[in-house]
This record gives sequence, C-alpha cells and structure tokens, in this order.
Amino acid sequence: FHELVKPELISIFTAKELELLISGMPDIDIDDLKKNTDYQGWKATDKEIGWFWSIMFSLSRSEKAAFLQFATGSSKVPLAGFAELQGMRGTQKFSIHKAGGSSGALMSAHTCFNALDLPVYKSEEEMKEKLLYAISEGGGGFLFA
Repeated sequence: FHELVKPELISIFTAKELELLISGMPDIDIDDLKKNTDYQGWKATDKEIGWFWSIMFSLSRSEKAAFLQFATGSSKVPLAGFAELQGMRGTQKFSIHKAGGSSGALMSAHTCFNALDLPVYKSEEEMKEKLLYAISEGGGGFLFA
C-alpha cells in the first residue's frame, strides 16, 4: 500500500476516515439488519425495540455507518448482507441485549460479538439522544472490563 501512497500523505487520517475514503460511505439496509437481529431479554414486539428501529430508520447515512462501526467494529456491510455478518465465532448475527443497571444509562456494544446492550429508556427521544451520543463518543476506542 505504501508503495502507491506515501505514508505522510495519509497520516492526517484516522483508520476509520481512511476506510471511508477508500471504500466510500456504505449503503446500510436497515430492513436487512432488522431481519437478521436476535434479541436477548427483549422481544421484537417490545415498544423499546420499536423505538430502536424507528430511530435506526431515521438516521442519516453517516450516522448509520457510525452505528455499524460502534456495534460491529466495521462500517462495512457484508457483501451478502447482514445474514453473513462476521463475529468472533464466524458468522454471527447482530443482537440486542437488555442491559441491566440504572434507567437511562448509555448503551454499550461488544464488537467481537456484534452485540448491543440496550438499557431501558423513558422515551424514544431519550433513546435517540443516548444512541447518538454513544456512536459519536463511544466509537473511537476500547474499554476493558
């Protein structure tokens, strides 16, 4: 790669920015993601899950890419769609887990497992606010528990 592009020309970009420059902004099919999602502690019919998908459909293209980066570790959609999403154990669906703890806490993600820990929120507006904060502030590093 560095034979074609000098390192000093790309050193101003983060790895995520460079990926977007090379690959372009992905087109994320939320219907496909929804169809290939498992739930733990939640049911697909829970009002909070309805809020979650409503929010996902309302996001801009760049916000969807940021969410995908936050939840899976990559802003790329698998070529065969979300049915082929790769995790630590090979093909692994996206999953939403009901998070314990205090109401209104920030959501968190386990990128190796394509898993989102979703706390209980009082409203769709609160959930969207927390989701946007998490994907903008939580997508840039790693936490060890």
